[in-house]
Amino acid sequence: MTRKVKAAVLAAAVGLMATATGCGAADMTKQSSPYANAAGAKTVTLSVQSWVGARANTAVAQYLLEHELDYRVDTVQVDEVPAWDALSQGRVDAMLEDWGHPEQEKRYVQDKKTVTDGGDLGVTGHIGWWVPTYFAEAHPDVLDWRNLDKYASQLRTSESGGKGQLLDGSPSYVTNDKALVKNLKLDYQVVFAGSEAAQITQIKQFAKDKRPFLTYWYEPQWLFNQVPMTEVKLPAYTDECAEKGTADPSTVDCAYPTTPLKKYLNTEFTKKGGKAARFLKKFHWTKEDQNEVAQMIAEDKLPADEAAKRWVQRHPDVWKTWLD
Repeated sequence: MTRKVKAAVLAAAVGLMATATGCGAADMTKQSSPYANAAGAKTVTLSVQSWVGARANTAVAQYLLEHELDYRVDTVQVDEVPAWDALSQGRVDAMLEDWGHPEQEKRYVQDKKTVTDGGDLGVTGHIGWWVPTYFAEAHPDVLDWRNLDKYASQLRTSESGGKGQLLDGSPSYVTNDKALVKNLKLDYQVVFAGSEAAQITQIKQFAKDKRPFLTYWYEPQWLFNQVPMTEVKLPAYTDECAEKGTADPSTVDCAYPTTPLKKYLNTEFTKKGGKAARFLKKFHWTKEDQNEVAQMIAEDKLPADEAAKRWVQRHPDVWKTWLD
């Protein structure tokens, strides 16, 4: 999820997120789907990123494609930047959640025209730094980044080397956090949990113990339902900061942008994908919809197809418009 050129700045996201919460998808860095570009076959191959929100999109799309439109669907797990290459080459037909990769958009959508804009997902993404609301209410000034050093000693952990801890997810995420800590001259150390799932586990443990924490996090995300968090205000995002960061990510010194999340389709699939391509273009839901499915997958431990089935049963008024 590099979330935009706004992007090196956003290069982010929840890069976000190589969670490996296990969707049973193939690793596209090693193989391609057996169904992608299968001439004459009624099949669809969807790219699925590892963070649970993206998995929620794919689960519902797959369920409806299979049960309402009689397609055979394959999913392949692939990191955010390689997903663009796979999409351009026709190894996958569509990806349903992109956080903004201007370099890839220019190369594949504008120049090569091998990838087609599939429209807005309906969800707005935002990355930032967050503290638990119980800590923000006790110490309101922590919500201004200029006061973070005042609390560094309270946010220190055994892994942060005597500095305050800024908890990140997977080292594979494309984030600006190390640059922000350095350029804002903060007494903090970025510490990686290892994955979205591991980060959630740590956040929930901090919250259970009512301990303070500072974490890289993002919306939409179902965890806010269980652990209320309040965003720390970083220096305001500007296009100038983003352009500077695109040229040299180490120079970023402003907040992450807010990003309308988008879908992208392989151009040949857009032309020849029939009802499936039309359906995926119309796929459009809210962050509440996505969080409902994501929470069933991540917290309730339901298989993705069962979570999708339950959402589909509850919300026919939403998805039936995608089939028109």
